[in-house]
Amino acid sequence: MTERLYRGRFAPSPTGPLHFGSLVTAVASFLEARSHDGTWLVRIEDLDPLRESPHASEQILASLEAHGLRSDEPVRFQSHRHTHYQQLIDRLLEQGLAYRCTCSRKQLREHDGRHPNHCRQGHARPGERPFAVRFALHDEQSQWQDQLLGPQSQAVHAELDDPVILRKEGFYAYQLAVVADDIDQGITHVVRGSDLLDMTAQQQQIFHALGSAPPHWMHIPVILNAQGQKLSKQNHAPALDDGIAKANLEQALAALGQDPGLLSEAADIDTLLRLAAANWSPERIHLTAR
Repeated sequence: MTERLYRGRFAPSPTGPLHFGSLVTAVASFLEARSHDGTWLVRIEDLDPLRESPHASEQILASLEAHGLRSDEPVRFQSHRHTHYQQLIDRLLEQGLAYRCTCSRKQLREHDGRHPNHCRQGHARPGERPFAVRFALHDEQSQWQDQLLGPQSQAVHAELDDPVILRKEGFYAYQLAVVADDIDQGITHVVRGSDLLDMTAQQQQIFHALGSAPPHWMHIPVILNAQGQKLSKQNHAPALDDGIAKANLEQALAALGQDPGLLSEAADIDTLLRLAAANWSPERIHLTAR
């Protein structure tokens, strides 16, 4: 069987400007795609207007451009994809692979994750009260080969782990949208932070439910701040200074364990990225966060 052409992506949420931790992930996904003569896409996961920062999408795209990280196809915005997500949810509901849930988080905590309203049995009806839609997992010990971490095994439990795919506020949730767009865009390989590793088994079941094979996964260590926390917008990670893009890229390559000897040969950003792609070695990545 012929291997599909490599298609990767970088998919930030616009909750603030790009920071160094996000840049490291973007660079890793970009170089992995380029080293396979593949396609690299940018997708803006603007699903939650309550958390989004004004102009963040424009800032993120401007930062990526400043750092030479350009999408090979038009940038996709998930906020333009609501009709498609709803069609998939309707299909999953009809097939009995998803269900409406009226339980609150407090109720679920009080019942050890079980649904006191018996939502999985179809007792929640539209119009009765606010409801979320959850994907109905089946018990499984999911296994896959992570391209950096090696063999992985992850248990998922029906009902206890069922992820929300449509929130009570009416917003489409990450677990559905990310799978739907990876399928639609033909993504074959996903490079992302290890903070998302725990979601993989759930996502693999959603891929199968939608009739598609999951992509190949590579989970890289997240970058930590001085307090040992994941570098993130929530933890007030400073925005990248686009005026020193080459220096930022050099630091990102160093964080990814790549050969520092390349840096002296690169006079500009495009040359730096080209050399980095030609010499990209994922096995150099330190498996502990920095």
